[in-house]
Amino acid sequence: MAVNKVPVLKRCRSLGLDPVYLGIDKKSKRELKRANRKVSEYGLQLREKQKAKFIYGVLEKPFHNYYEKADRQKGMTGENLMIMLESRLDNVVFRMGFARTRRESRQVVGHKFVTVNGKCVNIPSYLVKAGDVIEIREKSKGIQRFKDILEVTAGRLVPEWLDVDTDALKGTVKELPSRDMIDVPVNEMLIVELYSK
Repeated sequence: MAVNKVPVLKRCRSLGLDPVYLGIDKKSKRELKRANRKVSEYGLQLREKQKAKFIYGVLEKPFHNYYEKADRQKGMTGENLMIMLESRLDNVVFRMGFARTRRESRQVVGHKFVTVNGKCVNIPSYLVKAGDVIEIREKSKGIQRFKDILEVTAGRLVPEWLDVDTDALKGTVKELPSRDMIDVPVNEMLIVELYSK
């Protein structure tokens, strides 16, 4: 399985991204050396695509597949793409506060801690639907790891499209998010422009 092993803060710095979007509280003290260099139109488009891929932890091929799927759906391609990325199971687990970072949420799903509608799902890219009930597996709820996670994520805001019961480690997808509910600093129109060349 391909894994992105780039140091997180280094990558955030190069993309001009706040590590908070990945669930990381640290800040890099270094400054970008090439801050005043002019970036071409292609460079801007590429940076937006890299940002989206990095935030959601998706590699190039699956990301391109998401784009093609979003392009076939009705409505705006860019919005469809963002909604699809946001409704990945690993992202939903992160948003519900059952993992400290997006990478940890991917691990939580991969290690079979999560059930969707009562069935164990270990595929981070599984797309949730409105009405799905996401829960930490019954026999894993008492594990110290989840107590530690809830301590850290207690103050995190849960998006309005999710309904979460932290005591029961359970949440419901009330509806799929619209673009204005997604607080990720990505200009999806530039991604669409890049792929439609």
